[in-house]
Amino acid sequence: MLDEAQSIKNPVSKGARAARNLAARHRFALTGTPVENRLTELWSLFEFLNPGYLGPITSFRENFANRIERFGDEGTARQLQRLVRPMILRRVKSDPTIAPELPSRVEQKVFCPLTPEQATLYEATVRDMLERIEQASGMERRGLVLSALTKLKQVCDHPALLLHDRSAIPGRSGKLERLVEMLTEAFEEGDRALVFTQYAEMGEMLREHLTRSFQIDVPFLHGALSAKERDVVIRRFQDEHGPPVFVLSLKAGGFGLNLTRANRVFHFDRWWNPAVEDQASDRAHRIGQRSRVMVHKFVTDGTLEERIETLLEQKRGLAGRVLTQGEAGLTELSTAGLRELFALRRETILEDVTAAVPLPAGAGPLTGA
Repeated sequence: MLDEAQSIKNPVSKGARAARNLAARHRFALTGTPVENRLTELWSLFEFLNPGYLGPITSFRENFANRIERFGDEGTARQLQRLVRPMILRRVKSDPTIAPELPSRVEQKVFCPLTPEQATLYEATVRDMLERIEQASGMERRGLVLSALTKLKQVCDHPALLLHDRSAIPGRSGKLERLVEMLTEAFEEGDRALVFTQYAEMGEMLREHLTRSFQIDVPFLHGALSAKERDVVIRRFQDEHGPPVFVLSLKAGGFGLNLTRANRVFHFDRWWNPAVEDQASDRAHRIGQRSRVMVHKFVTDGTLEERIETLLEQKRGLAGRVLTQGEAGLTELSTAGLRELFALRRETILEDVTAAVPLPAGAGPLTGA
């Protein structure tokens, strides 16, 4: 029996090959995300469970994956569903018969403006990257498009994340100021929060800024921690007297953890796959949770992130067909299409940003063990 079976989603990885070589009369795979990015991940799971059932991977790509992922072939999607349905037992927490004691989960999009500095940097990055993309072709062009997407998402988080210059943090990011505002409100209500980011460098900036803003020692879980260090920060947050906020790298802390002490989840930046975000949100929304869980997904208004949000909603609508292409699909856009995708709506820029949002009068500093 494989738990967290998405770990063998790459059929050519050593782990997937080793799993297929295990001797067993019966095989089970447990996972919350049977497909994260492409349908060949589903093939890899079934090749472990029932070797040969979906045919060789080359014919699976030709007969199913390409037709569904590239062309949205509904007939082929239904055919694949019929093949896999008898072997899949799907259980979702929204089903009241599965976990009737589990409180609800409410999701909210939080639209944040750019600061003037962010807007200037955003537009300069768009101009520079479009010039380079226009002169490139083939793999070089695809690489530049992916680089542009990353750079623009970094600008939306914080200028220092793009510049990598360890410059001042306060007063330069619309998202960061909104996060402090919302955490202040959450702490006043006695709530506890998880803050996810896909960038380890941004996670360290969040840890530093929140520690200063709220006068507490904020823990940060990331991939560079040892197993022992990881256990220490998790136990510290879960403790009754622990800190009220926990910063986590999406990849390092997005699955396999039980963090039910939190009833607020903030996605500071967005991943390309909604299933990955859902897995991260489920660190708080799981058996043992006694409060309603609020999930806040930050989107920078008038930017690439707003258009990505639309794509994510389309992906979520296609979840029943497990169709996801990720950022790779955007690399095939024309330069005109990219210009429209990247364009900044200047009316969304924040005119004035305060350095930090203070705690309410009389509240006093929050402390954690």
